[in-house]
Amino acid sequence: MPTEKDYKVIIDETTYNLNEEDILIIPPGVLHQLFAPPTGIRIIMQFDCSLLYSLNGFNSAFHMFRPCVTITPSSMPNIHKELTTLIHDITSEYFSTQPFREASAYSMLIRFFTILGRNYMNRNDKFLTIKKQKQHEYVDLFLNVCNYINDHCTENINMDDIASIAGFSKYHFSRLFKQVMNVSCYEYLINRRIMYAEKLLIDPDLTIMQVAMKSGFSSLATFNRVFKAKNHCTPKEYKALYKIK
Repeated sequence: MPTEKDYKVIIDETTYNLNEEDILIIPPGVLHQLFAPPTGIRIIMQFDCSLLYSLNGFNSAFHMFRPCVTITPSSMPNIHKELTTLIHDITSEYFSTQPFREASAYSMLIRFFTILGRNYMNRNDKFLTIKKQKQHEYVDLFLNVCNYINDHCTENINMDDIASIAGFSKYHFSRLFKQVMNVSCYEYLINRRIMYAEKLLIDPDLTIMQVAMKSGFSSLATFNRVFKAKNHCTPKEYKALYKIK
């Protein structure tokens, strides 16, 4: 979040120009470039997501923010001010000398993403074809489906199995999943496998073939192709970024 002067960020070949107090959220594993002006001030927060992932719904919700989310006075006028205030409060807490400051900062992070997640899930354009009394029911249902995919993404699961668990026909399930989660179920599954593979690639004792098989891909060629399409680099190149020198 820039607080003085504008900044530029490039993600997936898309340029985002951030004005003062615009917020850009970049989920873990998303490659990006930051460009700062000669002078200026910005707040950058990097934090361990594992604490948030342990909370019901957060793991799946984070995927909705890929490749990034911009929060500006025009894009999210109802929550922008509250979220900028939270960022300033988290920053002040982090640099304070008060006891339990880390716990306090994380509690505000949870509040931050709760506000953002609810705003995202409650957008009017997301539920144009869904009756109002069914909206929250569907949100909970598909978050649970995402949690199932998260837990079983390395296994040989298919859309028929997942649709059956959700209690819908394959066609109806596919349409509703994309409408609610803003991504197809197949793409969500592939993205989860890629995220799992990214963690394994850091392990120097695992070969790329082993990573591909452990991540649920049927062949090394498929893994290489899908990984490069998502991350704009090969698994070998990604692994080299974390090689201990």
